[in-house]
Amino acid sequence: MIPYSWVKSLLSELDLQRDVVDSLILVVNTVLALAIGFLLDYILKKGIYTFSKFISTRSRFRFHVYLVQNKAYSYLAHLIPLSLLNKSLKYIYLKEFEELMLWNKLYFVIISLLTLYILKSVVFSVRDYFKTKPQYLDKPVDNQAQVFLTFLWIFTIISIILNTFSTNFIDLLTAFGALSAITILVFRDSILGFIASIQVTLNDTVRIGDWITSEKFGADGYVMEINLVTVLVRNFDNTTTTVPTYSLISDSFKNWRGMFNSGGRRIKRSLFIKENSVKFLTDADLERYKEIELVSAFITHRQADINQYNSKHKINKNLNINGRNMTNLGLLRKYMNQYLANHTGLNKELTTLVRHLQPTEKGIPLEIYAFTLDKTWVNHEAIMADIFDHFIAAVPYFDLEIYELPSSVDLDKLRN
Repeated sequence: MIPYSWVKSLLSELDLQRDVVDSLILVVNTVLALAIGFLLDYILKKGIYTFSKFISTRSRFRFHVYLVQNKAYSYLAHLIPLSLLNKSLKYIYLKEFEELMLWNKLYFVIISLLTLYILKSVVFSVRDYFKTKPQYLDKPVDNQAQVFLTFLWIFTIISIILNTFSTNFIDLLTAFGALSAITILVFRDSILGFIASIQVTLNDTVRIGDWITSEKFGADGYVMEINLVTVLVRNFDNTTTTVPTYSLISDSFKNWRGMFNSGGRRIKRSLFIKENSVKFLTDADLERYKEIELVSAFITHRQADINQYNSKHKINKNLNINGRNMTNLGLLRKYMNQYLANHTGLNKELTTLVRHLQPTEKGIPLEIYAFTLDKTWVNHEAIMADIFDHFIAAVPYFDLEIYELPSSVDLDKLRN
């Protein structure tokens, strides 16, 4: 720095006092130190950035690229000039220690924030790097990065407060305790989101790429992003919905991941059969139904068993209600089970059945319960539609009718 004797000889003609000369020396040296610091900072920033970019283009390790994109090296370049500036100012103000108190606190704040930004760049680089790995594509990497950054911000702010006000951690906790009610009120959503994000990650409740349905928030689609406060969902109609992260642990929602990971997608739908179309089958009916291939062998075998039972027990068959008999509804159910068993689009290892449900004012519900091998929504709907198209067309062949509310045409026929 500028020597005191040189400045004294230079200013001797002005007949200035020693205090004035000392002040001028401090001002000139401070300005010179700041100028050198800023110049060195600019040179290092440009040099380190150029070198890091050169290395990243030739390195096989892609992590360097993300460090450059997130400005990690640019923030790192500020450390050396700041350290040199700090040492220079301490040397200049060696005898004026009190003047450095404000600078020391400011220096600590700058270094703390700079360190925070360097760590933030590293965290974001790790996040971007993990996003390129297939095993992490469905993980809430953004959410985990935000949680980690929250801890860093809290630690940095506490450190700055402790250093700036020269207090201890216990006193700081006491002050925070007094302001806890206001803090919770102001940062309620952030606190709830922070807690929820940790629970969602630990419990693996939701992953990126999961299809979720939340009627409360109108969400029905794929999870695109999980943040500290919100979850971004792209709905099936390509609209987007934001769902509060906390709602994933406080409210009910449906996650379709289990279905996609299972062996099939469920079909659970009913046909309503008119009750007055159900009847016992005569021998003539059975002979006619034997032309239906899927139940022909069943009718022959079942008819022999029934005839043997009725003969053995000397059942009076003048009325069909006596003894054992087949019904057209039971035969339709057998036909539907056989049809499903032969269908190539269904997973036979999962439950496949046709069952009666409680009769209603609309008739007898005949429910089809099965699982399609193809779990894609469009293909699943196509398979289910083909199955019910066939069943609706097959019902009249068994002298049965499907219930439907009468239309105006039906009512006109009744009047005439």
